[in-house]
Amino acid sequence: MASLVSHEWLLRHLHDENTRILDCRFWLGDPAKGAAVYQEDHIPGAVYMDLERDLSGPVGEHGGRHPLPSAEQAADVFGRAGIDETVTVVAYDDQDGAMAARCWWLLRYFGHAHVYVLDGNYREWKKKGHPVTNVVPAVASRPFRPRPDRSWLATVEDVRAAVRDRSVVLIDSREWKRYAGLEEPIDRRAGRIPGAVHRFWKDGMTEGGYWKSAVEQAARFADFDRGQPLIVYCGSGVTACPNVLALHEAGYHNVRLYVGSFSDWISYPDHPIETGDPSSDA
Repeated sequence: MASLVSHEWLLRHLHDENTRILDCRFWLGDPAKGAAVYQEDHIPGAVYMDLERDLSGPVGEHGGRHPLPSAEQAADVFGRAGIDETVTVVAYDDQDGAMAARCWWLLRYFGHAHVYVLDGNYREWKKKGHPVTNVVPAVASRPFRPRPDRSWLATVEDVRAAVRDRSVVLIDSREWKRYAGLEEPIDRRAGRIPGAVHRFWKDGMTEGGYWKSAVEQAARFADFDRGQPLIVYCGSGVTACPNVLALHEAGYHNVRLYVGSFSDWISYPDHPIETGDPSSDA
């Protein structure tokens, strides 16, 4: 099932009663900026979703920097946004789909099938002259009933097993320098989960936050068998989500997100890490 919709599709469905638009713009280095720019302008009818307040649970000892929200939190956040099982959701951002894909993954994990990511950044929407507004919509709450689907989620225990028996492919979505442990600007240890292969999430995107075609995405993952179990991670379970979506677009469906990702992995002091270029190993 396709997980993307075009600007033109959204334009045609902009005023549909059962289409809910979610503005997911968020800057990791400036957490207040997303809500501020939403107040300035957004796609008409869009409800703002804050990565850290709405799309993540509270940070604890484990779970990473952007933990999985509870079912109760999801019911509250998405219910207040006017989402129930009849609603089609379209998420967008200005971060090449990373934040919108996190929202897409959360809704899929909590059992909502009718959710899509807008193909192309919000800046592109404005550049095309499509309508924007500064009016914050009054949205009536609807009952969002979370139905967690474990087939979308990898736990730390799943990742430990993957490291131990190498029966699952681990995909690291971060930049090469972070994967290789050459630098680590955010987390307190540098490196990767042992055995992980590298697929930088931005390699699935083109200029303007447009997604590469399903055929091009399939080429990025051509060395993986479509029936092979895959676990995707990044630093905190956000930029891995575009790779999860890209894999689904390419026809891979045995794909799980390690939502705590590397920041959760290193919260356990006994967990091993690897560094360096694995292709240079003799």
